[in-house]
Amino acid sequence: MNLPESFQTTLANGLTLVLIEDKRLPLINFRLAFRSGDANDPAELPGLSDMMAHLLTEGTTTRTSRQIAEEIERLGATVSVGSSSDFTTIAASGLSVYANEILELVADVTLRATFPQNEVDLARENTQQMLIQQRAQPTFLASERMAQVMFGAHPYSRISPTSEMLDALTRDDLLSFRDAAFRPNNAVMMVVGEFEHDAIIAEIEQLFSDWQPAESPKPSLPALPDLKTRTAYVIDRPGSAQSNIVIANHGITRTSPDYFPLLLMHTILGANASSRLFMNLREEKGYTYGAYSNLDARRSAGTFRATAEVRTAVTGASLHEFFYELESHSGRSRLD
Repeated sequence: MNLPESFQTTLANGLTLVLIEDKRLPLINFRLAFRSGDANDPAELPGLSDMMAHLLTEGTTTRTSRQIAEEIERLGATVSVGSSSDFTTIAASGLSVYANEILELVADVTLRATFPQNEVDLARENTQQMLIQQRAQPTFLASERMAQVMFGAHPYSRISPTSEMLDALTRDDLLSFRDAAFRPNNAVMMVVGEFEHDAIIAEIEQLFSDWQPAESPKPSLPALPDLKTRTAYVIDRPGSAQSNIVIANHGITRTSPDYFPLLLMHTILGANASSRLFMNLREEKGYTYGAYSNLDARRSAGTFRATAEVRTAVTGASLHEFFYELESHSGRSRLD
């Protein structure tokens, strides 16, 4: 595997730029990532980052949401915005012949999004309906409870907006939050694909030269709950044909030196359809359509989880097999 060399520099306004030239195909990819995500949401407005990310491409000072969509379609490109616990990322890709036009779209939605009131109202209504659907799903209820137990008062415990947040949300909240989080010295721009080195730097500098640096607010992160004993939490849903099982513990951060060894362990234990959990609970026992593990390593904390949706009648037997696989390294047998 031959990976292209990367070039890194920092522009005058503090924007970190990483370039990776790969001219095997006439394609180009842009990623503009901010060190601000759901964990940076104000306590009274959980879900603000997600809402901002959703609305970023719904109108700017120069384009309506329809014009943005039509421009993307004309170029045969993709432009998307996503928010995770720790980051917000604007991603765009397309043919390298349209690199400058795609990059201009990225600059437009980054610097000049206006969050039109009609789009805010529509997003609010759609998200309210989504919340109703989520709360009817056992998978969501299990994930919500797990996050609360694992993270306590830490912002990672919030996995979705609330109805109260949506009612209180205003367009000014979105503009103020965007202005605070979207600063060049809080971001990294990555360009991968076919381009001319000096030309792409000059284009980025021209498009983002008026973008001024400033200190971004840092969230105050409380300590995680001290989980000293094995505890079971039950959410009763009478009449359910399945049980959602989530077995979780505190994990590691993404920068931990144990990340890659644990990633290998996770791959063997439950990452795919040939892993031990899947082969045991599905292929051998027939308890479920799939059993998996999850290594969730974030900036300031993480979890390791094992999950499955099993027939209600075999909930106890499934837990027995889960703990057998999780504890098999200690030499225990199935009869212990």
